[in-house]
Amino acid sequence: MTTATKTVAILGAVTAAVSAHGIAPAEAQANEKCFGVSLAGENDCAAGPGTTCGGTSTVDYQGNAWTLVPAGTCNDIELPDGRMAATLDQLEEWGVEGIDRDLPADLAADVRDGYISPEDLATRLAG
Repeated sequence: MTTATKTVAILGAVTAAVSAHGIAPAEAQANEKCFGVSLAGENDCAAGPGTTCGGTSTVDYQGNAWTLVPAGTCNDIELPDGRMAATLDQLEEWGVEGIDRDLPADLAADVRDGYISPEDLATRLAG
């Protein structure tokens, strides 16, 4: 099992554990949409073009697919091969809709124009 798979599994287990203990919504940790961490078929609902609902991403770490993670953890998730993740709030702040990497092969070029390159993402996260 890869580090990223373990990380996603652990985050899922933590979320399930918090839910199972019946913690009231006000006490539960807030979640945020984290782009670029979903494994193929494991994204949450209605990611980006090429997905229609939960579980429809076709590529591991698809740059326009998101998974809910505990708030404040998205940028700390270890991903393979130097990949980086971004929150929905970050993408909106930068005026983009996703990360231009690991996208379905049939995704239209004009859609990709609205995505941030991995290099620009790394620069913004470092700054």
